[in-house]
Amino acid sequence: MTGDRQSISQRLATWARVTSPWVTVFNSGACNACDIEIIACLMPRFDVERFGILAKGSPRHADILIVTGAVTRKQASRRIRVWEQMPEPQYVIACGACGAGGGVFQWLYRVVGDGGTIIPCDLYVAGGQPRPDEHISGVV
Repeated sequence: MTGDRQSISQRLATWARVTSPWVTVFNSGACNACDIEIIACLMPRFDVERFGILAKGSPRHADILIVTGAVTRKQASRRIRVWEQMPEPQYVIACGACGAGGGVFQWLYRVVGDGGTIIPCDLYVAGGQPRPDEHISGVV
């Protein structure tokens, strides 16, 4: 981790501990493996509400945007629109191998890039499908 990225992740962690982060999830054509793990975070077994994390259906009410899947040309404008609807401060977390680096789809002609190509991404949670506790540690 570089010094700049480490400071961003430290700022995000400090902010999440002080406030109650509200998250929304944006799937841009992933295989849904990461989405299943993110939904598992919101279930009673992991109970992210004890950290103050709440899931919101609208980006207008969310502080953190969790994106999954590689960015395709068709989804790029939608991802920008969702990001612009979020109030300040806004943070973006790219999850999974597809969200963090394009995954197996990175060489397809319709794929623009990873989670940080179109909008600025603050944190990457890499992995084939990150486990729910890795998602939680990414937010908290």
